[in-house]
Amino acid sequence: MRILITVLASLLLTPIGATQVSPPANPVWTQVAPGVWKSTIGQPEDLTLLSAAGGKPAASGLAAMPAAVFPLESGEIEGRQVNANTTIRFPLAAGEDIYGLGVDFANLRRNGAIFELHVDHWSSSQKITGRTHAPVPLYVSTRGFAVLFDSARYLKVTVGHGVRLAAKQRPPIIDRTTKKVWHPGSGSGPDTMNWQSQPRSDSIEVLARATGIDVYVFAGPTPMDAVRRYNLFCGGGALPPKWGLGFLNRVRTQYTAAEVLADIAEFRANRIPLDMIGLEPGWMDHAYPCSFEWDKTRFPEPKAFLAEVEKQHVRLNLWFNPYVGPPATPLYPKLLPYAGTHLVWNGIVPDYSMAQAREIFAAHLRQTVLTANPAAIGGFKLDEVDGYDRYLWPDTAVFPSGHDSEQLRQTYGLLLQHVVFDVFHQANRRTMGQIRGTNAGASPYPFVIYNDNYNFDEYITAVSNSGFAGVLWSPEVRGSNNGEDMLRRTQAVCFSPLALYNGWASSQKLWTHEAVKDHIRAAIQLRLRLLPYFYQAFAQYHHQGTPVIRPMPLAMGVRASVDSEPGRLDATSNPYEVPRAARETKDQYFFGDSLLVAPIAPGAQSRRVLLPPGKWYDFHSGKFAGENETIEVAPSLSELPVFVKDGALIPMLADERQYAPRPGERVGLEVRHYGDAPGRVSLYDDDGETFDYERGEYSWTELITRKDAAGKWSGAIVPDANGKRWSYGEVSWRFMSQR
Repeated sequence: MRILITVLASLLLTPIGATQVSPPANPVWTQVAPGVWKSTIGQPEDLTLLSAAGGKPAASGLAAMPAAVFPLESGEIEGRQVNANTTIRFPLAAGEDIYGLGVDFANLRRNGAIFELHVDHWSSSQKITGRTHAPVPLYVSTRGFAVLFDSARYLKVTVGHGVRLAAKQRPPIIDRTTKKVWHPGSGSGPDTMNWQSQPRSDSIEVLARATGIDVYVFAGPTPMDAVRRYNLFCGGGALPPKWGLGFLNRVRTQYTAAEVLADIAEFRANRIPLDMIGLEPGWMDHAYPCSFEWDKTRFPEPKAFLAEVEKQHVRLNLWFNPYVGPPATPLYPKLLPYAGTHLVWNGIVPDYSMAQAREIFAAHLRQTVLTANPAAIGGFKLDEVDGYDRYLWPDTAVFPSGHDSEQLRQTYGLLLQHVVFDVFHQANRRTMGQIRGTNAGASPYPFVIYNDNYNFDEYITAVSNSGFAGVLWSPEVRGSNNGEDMLRRTQAVCFSPLALYNGWASSQKLWTHEAVKDHIRAAIQLRLRLLPYFYQAFAQYHHQGTPVIRPMPLAMGVRASVDSEPGRLDATSNPYEVPRAARETKDQYFFGDSLLVAPIAPGAQSRRVLLPPGKWYDFHSGKFAGENETIEVAPSLSELPVFVKDGALIPMLADERQYAPRPGERVGLEVRHYGDAPGRVSLYDDDGETFDYERGEYSWTELITRKDAAGKWSGAIVPDANGKRWSYGEVSWRFMSQR
């Protein structure tokens, strides 16, 4: 009777429609791969980021990683259900710095921020942290682990905000007037502190508008190891074709076949390397929405045109957005049964979470677009899958699969990459493309993110942040009234994953500004000569999970430099702003193991460069640059600041070329050695064109330099132990730092 009375009283005291909150619970963790643990909170939805990406863990790469134990105290992790939402909390230790959480254009360090992870076009004017082209919900801790929240939902993430009543480590309570301090657990003390409007929390907390979520923890022991495990778990990093690391020129929107061929001829006449040429919407007979049919006016004979392009050793990259129309186009009625409830630019939005829709689109690409000359078409530019909200379908849209607008918004770029990549994979031809929006799980796909923002500093910060996210990002060059601006941007893109000039809306060319034309040519030529080194970096990405671009905090453990000045306020200051100015090294990064790249902005006469521990040498001259210090450099217009660590070997093509080597072509190799330490590198090679490397058709060849007793340097080559050949002929050795 007493129990019944208690239950009735509880029901009477609970308001109708009250929030249903489960008590917090410690998730159960299951190891699903070496150094990778998974926990499921609630009932996850069927469409997640990893399921949309469709990758399979790279078992051999993961097995080669160092042994690891679960890197957190599991009792400190909590998950719970709040109505139809799921929340999870991870501990944030004192002194722990957090990186990742998407390709941000403003900062690297994530402490003290609140994020809305939402696929969108980045714009600094939006002021919504987390809305970006790749809002990958992976955070990386300086304690040597990473955490992924695998949900196709907009995620709200708070890093060090919101002090919990139950927190074991609560910040002191400060009287803002007197600055006297009360320490939780010990009472008031004699010390004084400045009042803080945003006291530090001991938690990282995530809210998903979903009934459940899968969470993954990737062990280290270092932050780099944790990122490597993440990339390998997603399937390993992208390995583009060798020509994909050459140079891409995008032509104006309504270029004709004759104008495209004339552009290629001008590149050759100016001796500027060119491997890819990008056609914008005009290659189709209707765009915005897209017909995916060759335009008969501008390209009356696609087969003949593509054959001529192929003869020039150039690959086409074709633009599209995925919204299909008008109704008369052949693809429209085939995809109409799989369309969502809303249009984008008056085109239907196919539900590519459905296998039938993916198969129809893939078949059309093969039979209508690629059939004219598959070898000449190297890839696609997948545009307009990011935002803004006013461009894409609204959150009220629904799709025939039963998935809603939010789920499709978060995964649409992933689904499209999967479709296009499979078309090329089935043909045993590699591709290199561009993508406007992507998410977690994308590391196996050779698509490079871009956007329309043109701020140089933000571009470079995004390059650095991409290394935390398992994606590729590249700045771009456009027309400019200032030759120095065009040059500095060209130099920067030549040390990024994809080098391109985007001339879709400009009549200018890379040779327009006579005063810098030779410097621009030299920058692009240097990129092509560095192809063996860059290809090596991508091979490490694919086989070992190591990012191509390595931001300073990831590569060298360089921490953000933070100046704390709480309380320095005057009558005009906002007391609710965070009273801290964080300076971090976000404008330089590593490309591969040995090159430290420090892009210099247009208009800048000099810049500071942080040289990590160890000896560093100027890439161009071989001269000693410094050791564990910050230096000021003032490079000439002809050079981008690049530094090489002691003992590094940089393999390069021996001679200048106009395009990347083709399969079976034997080319000379120049190996540069820097510094005083002996060098050793295992150089990767394969045919550079097909997926035969998946069947073991690749080689790792050892390059070694040493100094004899008389002080004379020499180099040696140790062939692959498995007898696999490489595509390089005569090897010359150049010892850059000899005095």
